[in-house]
Amino acid sequence: MPLTPLQNSFSYARLGRYLDWANGNPAAAFKLYTLNSQLSEALYIPLQALELALRNRIHEAMSLQFGEDWLLAPGRCLHERQMQKVRRALEELTVNRKAHTPEQVLATLSFGFWTALLGKDYEDIWRAALYRIARKPDGRRVSRKSLSAPLATIRKLRNRIAHHEPILHYNLPRHHADTRQLIGWLSPEAEQWCAGCDRFPALYQENPVHLLLAA
Repeated sequence: MPLTPLQNSFSYARLGRYLDWANGNPAAAFKLYTLNSQLSEALYIPLQALELALRNRIHEAMSLQFGEDWLLAPGRCLHERQMQKVRRALEELTVNRKAHTPEQVLATLSFGFWTALLGKDYEDIWRAALYRIARKPDGRRVSRKSLSAPLATIRKLRNRIAHHEPILHYNLPRHHADTRQLIGWLSPEAEQWCAGCDRFPALYQENPVHLLLAA
């Protein structure tokens, strides 16, 4: 199939999934590509709110249990894999000539680092400290699995958005609802802010997608 200038700019390989969904129709494929980009953009706000609320609530709870410098002495509470990520964060700060402070390390660590702390390997840390990070609107505690299960897919979705990958085949309304719910459990204030600027529901309602082939 000959490439148009725009197809050539974006690469045929990147557009291939959209062409499959559009039965080979380039115009329809570009509409899907555009919608994918718009929905990715709209999801950025709730994903940002979730990531910031999660890492700050974890840092708050861990600091209360292990001291505010727990990220500078990760051996006291983290397993080796997470310790390696902290060491790499410190190396990155050194290269960028930034101070080795808990706040700087906090901002350097990835979303995956924080979600891993809610995995079953950290059940002891959950019982000791992290159970404090979330509450339901009625005041009840949230279980570790209630956070870790939806976060696993949300993290994958977030990474696909970050790498400009297709997301139309995901159940976006469900994952968006999960994201907003988690934000509310972690920080009602962040959820209130997100509610005022989250454009995803309106955009999706105008452009419903029926390519739900993945989780």
